[in-house]
Amino acid sequence: MTEERPYRKNLATKGLVYLGGQELEIEVKNLSITGLLARLQASEPLHEVKEFFQAIRVSPLVDIYLPELRLIGEAEVVRSEKIDGSMHFALEFRNISYDIDNLLYSRRAYRKNINDLGCIVLNQEAHAFYTENVSVDGMMIRLDERVDVKPEEVVSYQFKRLELSGESKVVWVEHDEQGTWIGLEYLHLEKDSIKGVPRFYN
Repeated sequence: MTEERPYRKNLATKGLVYLGGQELEIEVKNLSITGLLARLQASEPLHEVKEFFQAIRVSPLVDIYLPELRLIGEAEVVRSEKIDGSMHFALEFRNISYDIDNLLYSRRAYRKNINDLGCIVLNQEAHAFYTENVSVDGMMIRLDERVDVKPEEVVSYQFKRLELSGESKVVWVEHDEQGTWIGLEYLHLEKDSIKGVPRFYN
């Protein structure tokens, strides 16, 4: 018995992908529960076959945002070809969520799920933290211990994966059985320069 291919719905909607360190506008040609087929307009960078393949060779995983469908997250480029002067490519969803409350508009920027280790100084003591998500505005972190810190405090941090360091403002703090959760807003940072994290501003 052959495996049935998921139903694909033809539609015309626009979105954004983050590929090769750039946000690129795409037109979605069809969509299924497992992925989509999209077209990159010839006016966009990376529309040449060589440039496109160089970008996906570095990482086939891309961040994607479809505002009309409220879909946001990560997908993998599994196929690509140039048709009538435009790059067409197929994406398979890897970590996609439905923005049911339209949070991207209220948060102003896309939050990329990144789980990695960093260091933060709280109450003049260094603590290890794990990131939960990162945006061009700030990050959400978790400490495996209870640490008393108040909103509006300015703290120092270092996050080597994205080459970020400096000062942040504590926006909110929560405690639970896992430890301490903190929302941080960057201070003294050029917010458009975080490599690997798209803006997806509205």
